[in-house]
Amino acid sequence: MASMKGPAVLLAQFMRDEPPYDTLENIGGWVADLGYKGIQIPAWDPRTIDLDQAAESVAYCDEYRGRLAELGLQVTELATHLQGQVLAMHPAYEAGFEAFHPAGLQGAERTAWAADQLMKAIRASANLGLSAIPSFSGGLAWHMIYPWPQRPAGVIDAAFEELATRWRPLLDMARDHGCTFAYELHPGSDLYDGATFEMFLDATDGHPAVCINYDPSHFLLQQLDYLDFIRRYGDRITAFHVKDAEFRPDGRVGVYGGYQSWAGRAGRFRSLGDGQVDFTGVFTLLSEAGYRSWAVLEWECCVKSPEQGAAEGAPFISRHLIDVADVAFDDFAGGETDPESNRRLLGLS
Repeated sequence: MASMKGPAVLLAQFMRDEPPYDTLENIGGWVADLGYKGIQIPAWDPRTIDLDQAAESVAYCDEYRGRLAELGLQVTELATHLQGQVLAMHPAYEAGFEAFHPAGLQGAERTAWAADQLMKAIRASANLGLSAIPSFSGGLAWHMIYPWPQRPAGVIDAAFEELATRWRPLLDMARDHGCTFAYELHPGSDLYDGATFEMFLDATDGHPAVCINYDPSHFLLQQLDYLDFIRRYGDRITAFHVKDAEFRPDGRVGVYGGYQSWAGRAGRFRSLGDGQVDFTGVFTLLSEAGYRSWAVLEWECCVKSPEQGAAEGAPFISRHLIDVADVAFDDFAGGETDPESNRRLLGLS
């Protein structure tokens, strides 16, 4: 049977304006030497891909894949988190997210730019032979996550209706191109846990392109059961970020973090193996749920260097990959069966 693929790595957190982190070939060679077989491309970074060309030219995409194949790498997905965040943005966050889009865009013009970027990512993904597009949903109601002051009746429904309106044309286009949007359920977005995912699924009439980029670290920091999440939503998981985290509350800080830096929060992202995520359970349940796509390292750690985190990530993922069994361990003890022998075993003959 087919098994999960990996190890792979999201390039976003490693890109810098110095070798070997400054160009696709340089960083590709670096991660390949560390043992990675796939790379998830940040579709907003022109150092890693020309999204306009990828959306319009199959020849460009064939040449692009060829360049990576020479390094022993494949493209796993085009990540569109920043464009997705910009598609739906409450005005309170405009200044904070200015770096996510071209300068000067506001309101409907900014939303149109984000939609265009996401459409290009769909066409580029199809040209590259990819099926999942990791993204954020954006957030119109995130500032109301805590129900004080009380939320007026219907306001959350209105937020999800608007979110569905903005995403529906993109979801239809993704479906028609054989792709899904794999939403990373993430703070700051209106889709951040199972309940909000279900609300969006309802608002889009169960659209087949509404899927999940599973990342257990965000669920651990929410104190959500990230293993049960796979049991509930495994059939909608089409992408997977392998990221670790720890939650160590005390009498001073808890889930909300006290406005502290990452190092001072109770919930912190960690390099793989240094946190509290049960990755044996995660890989087992994803394998049982039928997930057969890539296991992609997303490195974020407030303690270790990115170089050490990347170097440790590839072997960590490789150790957790499961070759899914196509035989049962006790097949040797089986025998022929028929209705009459079954009745004899039950004492009915």
